[in-house]
Amino acid sequence: MDKKYLQLNDINAYKIAFHLSNYVWNIVIKWDYFAKKTVGDQFVRAMDSISANIAEGFGRYHKQDKIHFYRYSCGSIKESLDWNEKAKVRQLLKLEEYNFIFCELQKLPRELNGLIKFTSDKLAI
Repeated sequence: MDKKYLQLNDINAYKIAFHLSNYVWNIVIKWDYFAKKTVGDQFVRAMDSISANIAEGFGRYHKQDKIHFYRYSCGSIKESLDWNEKAKVRQLLKLEEYNFIFCELQKLPRELNGLIKFTSDKLAI
């Protein structure tokens, strides 16, 4: 029997974050120049950072390095929540867009904490 190795796309937190970052991109790309330059750039960077840090952590060898990058993702979630609120208040998002982003971001801390616990408990080094 072949041993199956965990792949990046097997990680639910990564899949949620990756799809959510593209969802936000597809909204922000349609904004006017000023909104894109001020809120949009930061919003997209924060959203992209969630999945990018999960990917970088996944690629690290030592579990403490992995966990370090997974924790960066936690900070990016909080930042993304802030930009989501600002985009709503500044009327850059439709209510259904805001709600979808908010709900997806709410799933990620639990997913990331599970990934951190799995990494801490299951990896030898």
